Amino acid sequence: MIPVAEFKQFTEQQPAFKVLKPWWDVLAEYLTVAMLMIGVFGCTLQVTQDKIICLPSHEPRENFSEAPCQQLLPRGVSEHMGGLRELSGLKNNLDLQQYSFINQLCYETALHWYAKYFPYLVVIHTLIFMVCTSFWFKFPGTSSKIEHFISILGKCFDSPWTTRALSEVSGENQKGPATGRATVITVAAAGTGSGKASEGEKEKVLAEPEKVVTEPPAVTLLDKKEGEQAKALFEKVKKFRVHVEEGDILYTMYIRQTVLKVCKFLAILVYNLIYVEKISFLVACKVETSEVTGYASFCCNHTKAHLFSKLAFCYISFVCVYGITCLYTLYWLFHRPLKEYSFRSVREETGMSDIPDVRNDFAFMLHLIDEYDSLYSKRFAVFLSEVSESRLKQLNLNHEWTPEKLRQKLQRNSQGRLELALCMLPGLPDTVFELSEVEALRLEAICDIAFPPGLSQLVNLQELSLLHSPARLPFSSQIFLRDRLKVIRVKCEELREVPLWVFGLRGLEELHLEGLFPPELARAASLESLRELKQLKVLSLRSNAGKVPASVTDVAGHLQRLSLHNDGARLLALNSLKKLAVLRELELVACGLERIPHAIFSLGALQELDLKDNHLRSIEEILSFQHCRKLVTLRLWHNQIAYVPEHVRKLRGLEQLYLSHNKLEMLPSQLGLCFSLRLLDVSHNGLHSLPPEVGLLQNLQHLALSYNALEALPDELFCCLKLRTLLLGYNHLCHLSPLVAALRALSRLELKGNRLEVLPDELGSCPGLKKAGLVVEDTLYEGLPAEVRERMEEE
Repeated sequence: MIPVAEFKQFTEQQPAFKVLKPWWDVLAEYLTVAMLMIGVFGCTLQVTQDKIICLPSHEPRENFSEAPCQQLLPRGVSEHMGGLRELSGLKNNLDLQQYSFINQLCYETALHWYAKYFPYLVVIHTLIFMVCTSFWFKFPGTSSKIEHFISILGKCFDSPWTTRALSEVSGENQKGPATGRATVITVAAAGTGSGKASEGEKEKVLAEPEKVVTEPPAVTLLDKKEGEQAKALFEKVKKFRVHVEEGDILYTMYIRQTVLKVCKFLAILVYNLIYVEKISFLVACKVETSEVTGYASFCCNHTKAHLFSKLAFCYISFVCVYGITCLYTLYWLFHRPLKEYSFRSVREETGMSDIPDVRNDFAFMLHLIDEYDSLYSKRFAVFLSEVSESRLKQLNLNHEWTPEKLRQKLQRNSQGRLELALCMLPGLPDTVFELSEVEALRLEAICDIAFPPGLSQLVNLQELSLLHSPARLPFSSQIFLRDRLKVIRVKCEELREVPLWVFGLRGLEELHLEGLFPPELARAASLESLRELKQLKVLSLRSNAGKVPASVTDVAGHLQRLSLHNDGARLLALNSLKKLAVLRELELVACGLERIPHAIFSLGALQELDLKDNHLRSIEEILSFQHCRKLVTLRLWHNQIAYVPEHVRKLRGLEQLYLSHNKLEMLPSQLGLCFSLRLLDVSHNGLHSLPPEVGLLQNLQHLALSYNALEALPDELFCCLKLRTLLLGYNHLCHLSPLVAALRALSRLELKGNRLEVLPDELGSCPGLKKAGLVVEDTLYEGLPAEVRERMEEE
């Protein structure tokens, strides 16, 4: 006997693949096993037993016909034999080898091919059926997708973490009585190795309508490893969906192998019905063997004809049933839209309305899963939901970022507020809203923030920073923040991404926006209306605007500080600045300005002006600043200014003047007439000397001359008795005057990077100058007298 197990390799597949085998494939598999047993049994008989037994016919050859052998026996012999008391056979005078020769010869020539090869045909056809059924499990283009799908499916249901996490996700949807039945995702996951879910699980899933889940499951703490596994699982499902939905090779391959099986079934059925009658018990054989055996006609007995005829009818019956299943499969394939799969029922049961419908091969595999057990697709659907994924991430975040851990990150910011800064998190932990003492919340690179109602617990919140962190705010939270929030900072790629609720915070005092206008809108520089911001005092805008946004005039009556940072883009229209009557501070940084805008001279309340990092070459307009009678600080640093005009003397009220990082080679003597000047910064220029009139600046406290080409200092400089900071580093000074002793208030002196060989001993006469405030080479410092060094090192 040939064991059936030898043919296992033709249909062998992973046990997990059975979830993709509907009932008709299972039935067809059993039918092929039955047909294979018929073929193997017939082949075994064919090999191990005599195929045919022949006896010579005594009828003359010319009278021998194809009639049944019993009709060819001589009538007289028959009657004679019937009349004998003791019957005996006819003498043929043939030996055993002659009989064997005749049997073999008649088997090859007289027996019909169908009767000879019937069992082999059964085996071959059955093997073809088996290959067709499992071909898509073996073909590289389809098997890889199937294995990946089964692997993901197994991880979704086998992981104990997944079971607990899904329970957390389903908790919110199980609170209300409207659900009417238990949600699928609350059931413990079953292993993919089992053929179907356990009865206990199905009882939970198919709960009676009157049973209403009213309590959410208990919150389960998730460790870090399980959280990472969940993130990886959701990512795999996303990538697999994108990959599989691109084509329909699985669907096409399944149709092709089904069509092939139907064609094969029809061919087998037709020729078997035609030739099955060719299996007969008696066979007439005429062969030219008279020279060898003395006979030319034989009557043969096909020993297995009766059994083969019965097996043939059984085989045809199995083939018919197999063909009916194949025809039903074709009906199922073409009657239903299998390239589309809707999760509408799952959305209704779970309440997760964002579960997307799928298509192509992904949809086809889910349809097959439904034929096996619809519970699998219902559970798997949860992993396609972004709400489910967000909820799982939120649970993991809440576990990782406990209130105690968050309190350790609290610190005071530059405004003195108690700030919590979070950066590059997958979401916003709910535990943040348990820290009621937080005054400032800084969120950076956190995707898709949705503030929960728990935001109302932050009763001390006054400052909010959203840096590349888009945020959604429910209406109830907008009402809460509308009068409480004082400062908000928003940074995004484009200004149109700024949330609209920002412009409705009527208690806001400072608004800082950073982002770009689209190229086609940069010239118009349209910004949302600021009319609701009745208390806004500070507005900062960093963008590529072509003009001052018109909406700035909405807050002209109370805006005190305006900062426009254009990142090098040229700011063309500035006329709207004239309407800012109460503006005190104005910054126009990197705006591509070549001249000081005339609109600035209309700002009568202006106290500070910063024109940093522009293209200013001439500042002849500085005379017009006399109209800005309250101007005390003027920053013209980081430009290309080559000289300062003489009428700078008109700025009698100026207290701070920044001219660093320009191209100045000299200062006008009229600068000494700015008697109110307390700070003068001309570092990083090309100055070779200072005018003696600098000694007239009796209120000067800070003088920065670093990174110039000064070779000497005028003695008049040391008449500035209020000077506290004198920065002379990186010049060409060879000598420091002993008059430095007159600077009794000096507390910081920078001399490093010059050509000094010795320091004057008179430095010891500056009581406020300590070692920490003296920036000089160590060798020069060590050259001072010991008593001077000791005094400087005293606390």
